[in-house]
Amino acid sequence: MTTPLVLTVISADKPGLVESIAQAITRHGGNWLESRMARMAGQFAGILRVDIASDRVDALRLDLDALKAQEINIQVTVSGMAEEAGHRVLQLSLVGNDRPGIVHEVSQILVRHGVNVEELETQCTPAPMSADLLFRAQARLGVLPQTDLSALRHDLENLADDLMVELSED
Repeated sequence: MTTPLVLTVISADKPGLVESIAQAITRHGGNWLESRMARMAGQFAGILRVDIASDRVDALRLDLDALKAQEINIQVTVSGMAEEAGHRVLQLSLVGNDRPGIVHEVSQILVRHGVNVEELETQCTPAPMSADLLFRAQARLGVLPQTDLSALRHDLENLADDLMVELSED
C-alpha cells in the first residue's frame, strides 16, 4: 500500500537543492509525481507530490528533516484529499495598474462567489510607455456549477476602471 504525500520546500537558492530532495525520495523508493518550484528574490520555494510505500514514510520524513542541516526546510503532509468532483475549472487573467491590496480585493470577491484558487501566479511589470507598474495575475479557479459567472466577472471588473478581466473555461 502506498501513501500520497505533499512536500513544501523553502530554502535559500543554491545548486544541488532539488537533487538533495530527489535523492532522499529515491533512496526510500518514492515516486516524484508532480511539482511546482520557483526561485524568487534569492529564495527557492516549491511544492511537490510524492507517492511512497506506507512503511517507508517515517524513514523519508527523517531523511528530509536531516536536510535542515543544509538549511533546506521541508514540511511533509499526508494527502488524503481527492480532487473535488463536480466543479468547473476556469482560467482567470487580470491586468491593471498596480496598487497595494489588489490581491486581497480579488480574493475577497472570489471567496464571496465560492471560488477556490487552485493555482495563482502574479507579477508586476512596467507599463509600456510609462513608469507605472502593471499588476498581472493568472489563476486556475475551481468553480461550483451554481456559480454565476456573469456576476463574478462583473464584481471583478468593478474593482477598478483600468482592470481588464478575462475568464475562460479550461
